Amino acid sequence: QVQLVESGGGLVQAGGSLRLSCAASGRTFSGYAVGWFRQAPGKEREFVAAISWSDGSTYYADSVKGRFTISRGNAKNTVYLQMNSLKPEETAVYYCAAKATTTIATFPRGGMDYWGKGTLVTVSS
Repeated sequence: QVQLVESGGGLVQAGGSLRLSCAASGRTFSGYAVGWFRQAPGKEREFVAAISWSDGSTYYADSVKGRFTISRGNAKNTVYLQMNSLKPEETAVYYCAAKATTTIATFPRGGMDYWGKGTLVTVSS
């Protein structure tokens, strides 16, 4: 059974930074793309960023480009999301997801193979 476990959420002031982690148990990310989504209270879940484990290519939502960075850990089962210059409207539960795909631009579309349970990020004004 594959599990994705997020960590690193918490309370931060506007303009601050956080780094989220996503660790897989039960398998490595080899052959998968891994990404982050977020869901704010009362809003739909939205795509944030994704990375292809095979070649390291990345894909970002326009709203986070230049502020967020997704990266692979040295171990083959960890992905990070570095979030800088956070805004209050980015308060949300952040979810890690993985999909067996080699085309990173298609990652946000369709279903995911695995989801984590989420980690809460609260950005205070």
